[in-house]
Amino acid sequence: MSVLRYFFLLVDIGFIVYWLITALHLIPEIYLYNDYKNEILVNWNWSFFPLDLFISFTGLYSVYLNNKSIKKWKIYAFISLILTSVSGLQAIAYWTFAREFDPVWWIPNMFLLIYPWIFFPKLISELSN
Repeated sequence: MSVLRYFFLLVDIGFIVYWLITALHLIPEIYLYNDYKNEILVNWNWSFFPLDLFISFTGLYSVYLNNKSIKKWKIYAFISLILTSVSGLQAIAYWTFAREFDPVWWIPNMFLLIYPWIFFPKLISELSN
């Protein structure tokens, strides 16, 4: 958890900050994805909101439980990592089907897709014991 804690803090607080920035329309237009004003795409983007907040809750809660030496932290960490990877996969899948490549959106979502896999082997091993 020593390294994973930093990833959770970065990603989970990052999700919360992203949604606050999005809700307040603070992202400069140059960084918005193509057709950002299209209602369907706005709805698609907001469809990630409950998932991302649940990811943040489970990740931050696992940090809290770990700080209290409660072994259930591993279950919440595992859930958070799975859902984080799914969130990244869904976004990458959309951009792939749309045939759009913008590093501003691809890089963070590839990170979300891939980083959890670094922690899965050890976490799965610990959950199995």
